Amino acid sequence: MKVFKDNAGREWTVEVNVAALKRVKSLTEVNLLGVLDGTLIERLIRDPVLLCDAVYAICKPQADERSVTDEDFGRAMAGDAIEHATEALLEELVSFCPSPRDRANLGRVLKATREVMDKARDIVEAKLDSGELEKAAEQALAQAQTGTRGGLGSSSGSALASPEPIPPT
Repeated sequence: MKVFKDNAGREWTVEVNVAALKRVKSLTEVNLLGVLDGTLIERLIRDPVLLCDAVYAICKPQADERSVTDEDFGRAMAGDAIEHATEALLEELVSFCPSPRDRANLGRVLKATREVMDKARDIVEAKLDSGELEKAAEQALAQAQTGTRGGLGSSSGSALASPEPIPPT
């Protein structure tokens, strides 16, 4: 079992078992075992709404005991809470796998996915730190001002020209 806190300070226990998988499928129409073929991990990581729906479904018995609605749960999920819920869910899914080989393989997939995402974040940070993005934006603005690419300052189009008066009929 993995535990995370939402932004309201509530602690949630994520426990993946057959009952939880059935509840997620019933409430969200998502088969969490799709992580075994690699199709679901990226969706869960990139779609915080899907992830939070799945986590809420897993934690629904706790939510019912606390009178926390789906809406209340969603309002308390942002930023770090989503990151921690993602980790809890994915690690629980790895632990749930009945086959030791599937557990090992899914663990490797999860590790590789995290490494790729970290590398992508490193690339973005490097571009931000180098000023590369600002330079590209400045070049695009300069091109738009000088009209090199048919921008607003371009004299090649007639869209900004003064309209001809319409003769009376």
